[in-house]
Amino acid sequence: MGGEEIKEESMAKKEVNTDLWVHELLKEAGIRENFDAQGSNVKEINEALKTASKKGTGNSGFPEYVGIVKDFLIIIEDKSGLSKHINYTDDDLIADDTKSNTDYAVNGAVFYAKHLAGKVNYKKIIALGISGNEKKHRITPVFVNERGEYFELADIETLISFAIDNIDEYYVKEILQEETNFEKETAEILKDAATLHNDLRNYGNIEEKNKPLIVSGILLALRETEHGTFSLESLTADQIKTDGAKIYDAIENNLKRANVSPEVKKDKLLSQFAIIRDDIKINEINISLGKTPVKHFTEFLYKSIYQSLRYNSSAEDYLGRFYGEFMSYSGGDGQNLGIVLTPKHITELFCDLIDLKPTDKVFDPTCGTAGFLIAAMHDMLTKAESDYQREQIRKHQLFGIEEQSYMFTIATTNMILRGDGKSNLENQDFLRQNPSKLQLKQCNVGMMNPPYSMGSTANTELYEINFTEHLLNSLVEGAKAVVIVPQSTFTGKTRFEKEAKQNILKHHTLEGVITLNKNTFYGVGTNPCIAVFTAGIPHRPEKECKFINFENDGFEVSKHIGLVETAIAKDKKQHLLDVWFDCTEAETKFCVQTTIEADDEWLHSFYYFNDEIPSEEDFQKTIADYLTFEVNMITHGRGYLFGIEEKENYQEITDIDELPMVAEKGDKYE
Repeated sequence: MGGEEIKEESMAKKEVNTDLWVHELLKEAGIRENFDAQGSNVKEINEALKTASKKGTGNSGFPEYVGIVKDFLIIIEDKSGLSKHINYTDDDLIADDTKSNTDYAVNGAVFYAKHLAGKVNYKKIIALGISGNEKKHRITPVFVNERGEYFELADIETLISFAIDNIDEYYVKEILQEETNFEKETAEILKDAATLHNDLRNYGNIEEKNKPLIVSGILLALRETEHGTFSLESLTADQIKTDGAKIYDAIENNLKRANVSPEVKKDKLLSQFAIIRDDIKINEINISLGKTPVKHFTEFLYKSIYQSLRYNSSAEDYLGRFYGEFMSYSGGDGQNLGIVLTPKHITELFCDLIDLKPTDKVFDPTCGTAGFLIAAMHDMLTKAESDYQREQIRKHQLFGIEEQSYMFTIATTNMILRGDGKSNLENQDFLRQNPSKLQLKQCNVGMMNPPYSMGSTANTELYEINFTEHLLNSLVEGAKAVVIVPQSTFTGKTRFEKEAKQNILKHHTLEGVITLNKNTFYGVGTNPCIAVFTAGIPHRPEKECKFINFENDGFEVSKHIGLVETAIAKDKKQHLLDVWFDCTEAETKFCVQTTIEADDEWLHSFYYFNDEIPSEEDFQKTIADYLTFEVNMITHGRGYLFGIEEKENYQEITDIDELPMVAEKGDKYE
């Protein structure tokens, strides 16, 4: 079972469960085939291990697992007990004596890594000390370079960071502590958004809500460059047919090409884009630019955004991401426009939480820039098995409603730019729609980020809980609905909110609520959570829901950039999904599984209880601390606090023989 050449049989039995769990962790990360137990198929590694005895005898010694992932050598040592995880010297160094290397997981893994460094051609070595079991464990990575120098990395929950697709990113972020390409790209987008914002202000005096319309309209027009009906060179500042009029014509052509129907919808979009044609200032030559501002905006967008959009096929709502940064310069994060864009990692998490299928029909009734629909579309297209299925997804399986005309226009544009789905977007007030009629769309997945903090006792229908109930009523029986709302939505303080919660349970089932990182909507000042429901099936009293604390999600606030993904974010997400889908157990500080009442606060903090059993040492220390305190109070004449009134009793109580005995092992507690 491990470590040294021969392990004691009793130890082996203890370790076997941990070994099996590690085996499952490797499988989950898709790298089990990359690892060998008790040795290595790589000749140079196996030769080096022949002198790797932890007892310093010069004999062989083998870690639990040795594996190669790309150009990384990974060594795993595991122990069954958490107390045998890691041992430090008095100087806080990982101890390197024989007993520590033999008895402790991290120390053993580092020992093997240092032994192999310099003896094999692998320059990047990761030692992994793993202890405990699936419910209560520690996994500590330690990086060891070819010179045998090491440094500890943050603990992880799974081995997903070392998957073939993730390990390079982990290395760059966590070990080199450098920016990834994604982060560099984000910094570029930030810079471009700031520049464009300033240019629109300096050269156009454009109203806030018209800024994103100008951006999205120009991007549609640029699509026509591929068909030869529009070019940047055609923008000549002609006074008869202005640059804006040419761009407007290109937009109209592209909407026709995209088969936007019905006609009324196309006309609605065009009326929003008319600002590009009709605004006088942006269609006159600007002296300092030497061209019209609208031409300047078009050239800038072609270079900075359009080319990225064309070649970017990730789930990223790239245009939405640009708008997000763009809006952050428009008077307080765009909130004055009612824009709170859902971050990419949340839109992707929605798809994962309901295990989205390529046959699903998805409905977002408050779709904003269409971030959820784009993430869903990408996820479903990835899983689709034929061109026909992919066509069906684009044309018939994505539905959205957006009330604000300019946001509806941006969402439609975004869908056109990212591959269709636009014909099923509607410019309507969701709350005014008949849910029975919406059910005719046969949507079996709902995703929503409703408007926040709009409701009041005078206007109860705008409470987030009402949007949630309306969505649930709009889906077919058995549909899954995922919403992201403020935590206050589920505390149910007002009479209306309490009644809404009762009503939801009467007709629908709550599956669980996930408390999120407080900075998920950075700068907005909302503590959000995700709730998952099953629509149309009444909540059974005995139904157990999952309540998860996912505040530590691996995302951090970076100065001047906002919320950024750290190296451990993928690991944290994998752990969340493992717990959500019952693949692993978790401590109550992460997940509580319980029945619920409508009057409860549907949040992890409401149901949490500490299930950690104190150790004998903890118990003895607590008793000793209490007795010291009691004696101290008595000797200072404060015995009355314990019901001791007379001095003659003090000696009795301080006499150790008279103290109440702590129950011994085997004694029964009443």
